[in-house]
Amino acid sequence: MPNTNAAASSVALSSPAKRRKGIGRKIVRNWELYLFIAPAFFYFLIFSYGPMYGIQIAFKSYIPTKGIFGSPWVGFDHFVRFFHSYYFWDLIWNTLSISLYELAVGFPIPIILALAFNEVRNGFFKKLAQTVTYAPHFISVVVMAGMIISFLSPSTGILVRMIEWLGFAAPDLLTDPKWFKTMYVLSGVWQSAGWGTIIYLAALAGVDPGLHEAAIIDGASRFQRVRHINIPTLLPTMTILLILNMGSLFGVGFEKILLLQNPLNMSSSDVISTYVYRSGLVDAQYSFSTAIGLFNSVINAILLVVVNQIVRRTSENSLW
Repeated sequence: MPNTNAAASSVALSSPAKRRKGIGRKIVRNWELYLFIAPAFFYFLIFSYGPMYGIQIAFKSYIPTKGIFGSPWVGFDHFVRFFHSYYFWDLIWNTLSISLYELAVGFPIPIILALAFNEVRNGFFKKLAQTVTYAPHFISVVVMAGMIISFLSPSTGILVRMIEWLGFAAPDLLTDPKWFKTMYVLSGVWQSAGWGTIIYLAALAGVDPGLHEAAIIDGASRFQRVRHINIPTLLPTMTILLILNMGSLFGVGFEKILLLQNPLNMSSSDVISTYVYRSGLVDAQYSFSTAIGLFNSVINAILLVVVNQIVRRTSENSLW
């Protein structure tokens, strides 16, 4: 009996060593693959995970002269201050409404464009249409904001002149808070919809031509083939992208909003990211802005996990 226990303990002690040796053999055997992923691995390790030690200043009263580790701890004071501030719900509403508006309008348009491009048989027209819709993606955010301001200027804007030429009174799209979200979302769709079709066109390229041929023989119309063949093919891709979009529901970027923001439309344009920018870099409230940014990231992570679990229980098209 003692011999049996000693043998079992020796096996238990040697099993981790055996596992480590097995992992080492796998790395040596597939060293080309590990070398291939090494740049991406070290990039995220250094620039994404490395700086995360600075998150602790969200729970401190950060004093630059004392550094991160020398600053005193304050616990959740910055979070409580943000939750009890009068602008908390305004920031949440603006961020959430812009994201949902953008998701409702911007998510289906690349799908519709991909289905339309896939049905075009004229090669020249198809390439021209794809180029025209892709081109705005390569315009920088700063240039795009400048174009929007120029097009919608009350005095010289070409879109304002076109609306007036049609006999309508042109609203002040740059300063009226009621029009800011529509202007932001539609300009974003114009810039990114064509580029978003690439993923869906790649998925449609994998459709078996035999399915369409069989459907044509059975008398299916083009619309029926799109509905019963192309759209089901896109469903896995659509599901994954929808999960990712839901995971960034509170992640509205501040660059474009900040460039289009002015004191007159602030009531509908001020979102969490722009407030973090102002409080952190402009007002030098580093701990407070870090706490708000951490809160935003945690909410996005929770949404990503929850939506993925919901999709996982209803279908097989989930992230993990």
